[in-house]
Amino acid sequence: MNQVEAFFDQVITVKWGPDKKSVDIIDQSLLPGTLKRIQLDTAEEIWEAIKKLRVRGAPAIGIMAAFATALLASQIDTEDYGTFAQECREITSYLSSSRPTAVNLFWALNRMQKLIEDSQDLPVADIKDKLFAEAEAIQAEDIAISRHIGETGFSLLSELKEDNKEIGILTHCNAGTLATGKYGTATAPMYMALEHGWPGDAMHVYCDETRPLLQGARLTAFELSQAGIKTTLQCDNMASVLMAQGKIQIVFVGCDRVARNGDAANKIGTNTVAILAKHYGIPFYVCAPSSTIDMATHTGADIPIEMRDPHEVSDMWYKERMTAEEVNIFNPAFDVTDHSLITGIITDRGLCKAPFDEAFTAMGLGLSQ
Repeated sequence: MNQVEAFFDQVITVKWGPDKKSVDIIDQSLLPGTLKRIQLDTAEEIWEAIKKLRVRGAPAIGIMAAFATALLASQIDTEDYGTFAQECREITSYLSSSRPTAVNLFWALNRMQKLIEDSQDLPVADIKDKLFAEAEAIQAEDIAISRHIGETGFSLLSELKEDNKEIGILTHCNAGTLATGKYGTATAPMYMALEHGWPGDAMHVYCDETRPLLQGARLTAFELSQAGIKTTLQCDNMASVLMAQGKIQIVFVGCDRVARNGDAANKIGTNTVAILAKHYGIPFYVCAPSSTIDMATHTGADIPIEMRDPHEVSDMWYKERMTAEEVNIFNPAFDVTDHSLITGIITDRGLCKAPFDEAFTAMGLGLSQ
């Protein structure tokens, strides 16, 4: 087993606990200092894990939602389909309240709920078995999706490759293997490069720290360096210096939801990176699984933006509060990058370019939304 395979084996984000009696996850709130797995078996524990970013990243949240639905449905003690279906609807409603922006959460919950509704003629025990199988299918599909995104992204890297010259890549937040079933979205091109035989120093990935929760510092820099990829961490407000110095040739970012017109919601600060990349003439690519393409949302203005606890800005990483008590704090979890700033959207079905609504339709993306 090589270094990359060993790393992936270690950091499977979501899996079953013993005998499928719990969901086993990496508690990402403890990384990089502590790599700890925790087992969750109640709706309250799972809701808290999603809300508090113990599991995070749009695809991983979708997988978690599917696993959670199967687990919690298995705990319902009834043979009556009507009672079972109603309790499952209550589970879905409760879990859907944990994070309002990531469309994968609702996509996975809706898919599990549809399976329940389509199985009403089966015994409840059989429906429970089907839910476990469906959750595992969602995870397997996500891994395949990441590979497809990675291969398309790798082709873009290959076009930039010059002999004996490293490619400078900028990424924001964590759209890595920790945010998905495996490979990640925005990091998948780098992992595919390794699988195609590129040495880790053929690329130089610059990771925005991603304030205020530091997903880039704690997670992306951690996983890329562990996989043997040359990695540098910088504060978010240093990206323009790197671009001005010619150290960045391409930007890959993930996303939580893409509107019909190509506007993309991602972790706060992504829009700033896109504006800078446009100014410096650097290609800016959004890596988007099919499940994040939301054709029912016409523009980014229609995407709900989660507002988070001010404590994350003022207190979370400090021994004492770092601003005066009377100061108000603005803490949106996401911003929306206008489609005009996006060079292309890399999906698991291929590369989409403007006009994005036409490209999505041509590829059959988002049509089930």
